[in-house]
Amino acid sequence: MEWMAIIVLLVFSLALIVLEIIFIPGTTIFGLAGLILAVIGIFISFKSLGAVMGFSILGGFVALTGIALVYGLRSGVWRKFALNHTISSKVNDENKVLLKIGDMGKAISTLKPSGKAQFNEAIVEVHTLGPFLEAGCLVRIVRFDTNKIFVTASE
Repeated sequence: MEWMAIIVLLVFSLALIVLEIIFIPGTTIFGLAGLILAVIGIFISFKSLGAVMGFSILGGFVALTGIALVYGLRSGVWRKFALNHTISSKVNDENKVLLKIGDMGKAISTLKPSGKAQFNEAIVEVHTLGPFLEAGCLVRIVRFDTNKIFVTASE
């Protein structure tokens, strides 16, 4: 019976430790739970099976944990869970070339201080330089800054 309890505790502790280090690093909860289960399993092995078997189980567990971690990190199994794609586009990047300072448009949404406006056929995100503007009011482009389009109310 002790063998089964020791094996179950050590297998679960190994799974939790590998889960903590490879798949969800930084949470600490799974690593601590795995460490606690390992200590309990090794303590039971020392108490019920003797010092020689206890040290054998301890050495085997440490070696198996090391092998599992090295294999897990080198095999790249964690890469399946990582975000490998980057987004290179920027807000209003494609429409910026079509627009110029002084263009007139219409606010599609309330600009508090940012929202959407339509210039010709293009709908873009815009920002006001001053007061909030209601949807439907006419706006004029007054400035471009990086990827932001600034507008004011048009008379």
